[in-house]
Amino acid sequence: MASLATSTLVYSTPVRIKTSSKPRSSSRTCKKTVPFLVTRADSSSPLLHAAKHTVDKHIQSGMVVGLGSGQASGMAIQYLGRLLRTGALKDIVGVPMSVTSASEAAKAGIPLDVYQDSSQIDFAFDDADIIEEETLVAIIGRRRSHSDESIIQEKSILKAANKLVFMITENQYMGGPEGSIPVLVQALNWMETAEEIDDLFLGDAEVWRRSSIGQAGPTGGDFPFITREGHNVLDVIFTSPIQSLAEVAEGLDKVDGVVDHGVISKFPCAAVIAAESGGLNIVDRLSPSVGYDSS
Repeated sequence: MASLATSTLVYSTPVRIKTSSKPRSSSRTCKKTVPFLVTRADSSSPLLHAAKHTVDKHIQSGMVVGLGSGQASGMAIQYLGRLLRTGALKDIVGVPMSVTSASEAAKAGIPLDVYQDSSQIDFAFDDADIIEEETLVAIIGRRRSHSDESIIQEKSILKAANKLVFMITENQYMGGPEGSIPVLVQALNWMETAEEIDDLFLGDAEVWRRSSIGQAGPTGGDFPFITREGHNVLDVIFTSPIQSLAEVAEGLDKVDGVVDHGVISKFPCAAVIAAESGGLNIVDRLSPSVGYDSS
């Protein structure tokens, strides 16, 4: 994730644009959530307050903590390091989700471990690009632009955590999310996969292959983005509000050639939502409100 929540992703030229449409299901069963307001006690920025609240509320001495990427995660890492240096917390081990978070944690003095499939993670925090209202299904990876970053690793650590907290601003928490979902695909037959995804969301989305630098052509330009695992990234750009991220994820999971995508649903999960007015809105869920759970 980008270090600034307001950064803009520059896309390549679309593979194909279709103008025909098909009906979409408008029903979505949502379980009631219980938000509550936390009054801000200082003059810190909203995201900094969200980061401090997340660390203070959820992290205890002796924990293994998944360290996310993004502006709020960077603040949480710095604050966690400060608590370790003052002795307020002890014996914390961080598992970074990216090279950036590993670097920030090392500077903050947080002991680190490398994620493995057998890793036991007590708690994880992360930024998200968008969180779907009530369901807490999230989109990550929209603004990732470095080949040494990995959606696969990020999602693996989030799924392994006993509990997860996303820290976002209030404009990132919405019903009917809009914009793009990054999809990792096998590089060899990426075009066939792009065509199948385009057919899946006929008339509702455009499929663009992400480029690494400069302006791109229909195939992602001369320098298509390659992940560290060797995959291409297709940005599926929805031209209308997404009625259900769970349904989109389930559809993508069934497409041949799709390795992973930026939709994640993990429970228990909480969203710490920083409001410009100075408060925090916390939405906490113990179980999914829809059938999809990527964990």
